Amino acid sequence: MNLEVLTDADTVARQAASEIACFARSAVAERGQFLLAVSGGRTPWVMLKALTEEEIPWGNVHIFQVDERAAPDGHSDRNLTHLRASLAGAPIPESQIHAMNTAAQDLQASADQYCELLRTYAGVPPVLDLVHLGLGTDGHTASLVPNDAALSIEGSDVAITDVYQGRQRMTLTFPVLNRSRKILWVVTGAEKREMLSRLQSGDQTIPAGRIRRDDAIILADQAAAGTT
Repeated sequence: MNLEVLTDADTVARQAASEIACFARSAVAERGQFLLAVSGGRTPWVMLKALTEEEIPWGNVHIFQVDERAAPDGHSDRNLTHLRASLAGAPIPESQIHAMNTAAQDLQASADQYCELLRTYAGVPPVLDLVHLGLGTDGHTASLVPNDAALSIEGSDVAITDVYQGRQRMTLTFPVLNRSRKILWVVTGAEKREMLSRLQSGDQTIPAGRIRRDDAIILADQAAAGTT
């Protein structure tokens, strides 16, 4: 696990975009496609907007969601709403942005459908090229939050969580996250300092600590890294 500390959140976002673009070009050259899963958050939306300015073979890129809140389509709580807005300047076909359907009445059936979607594009079992993750102040990542039943799921790549901060979530699970070729952590803000330290130390008592450490990069700002 490699840590790179940058000045501020916007610099982290731009560096993350550059890293993703490099991975994309390599994956397309090697395998003909780039399978990226992204998380939500303010810095990631800046990251995705910056990604639209990078040199990327967009026609060979498929974007998946790491997690999503159960809310109506177009709602501001939905990661997808901000993801689409951030990528508005990218020439990626809409059909290659693969949304979690969390407006469905039967969330478990929707999760099962997303499992099948992953298999269609990423094989059996699915292997994503790059997963972008964030880090919560409680040590959660994706929507794998402390004490949730989804933490123990091993037989499915997509799960439905209990209510967390007012919403149920759909989330990728540890098996598919840990199967990915690369992990890119984006961690910003002084409030993340303690959990970033625990992530670096491999503390498996927090959900984020259960993510594979090899082929993992952390991009953090000085506030999160405690160097300000």
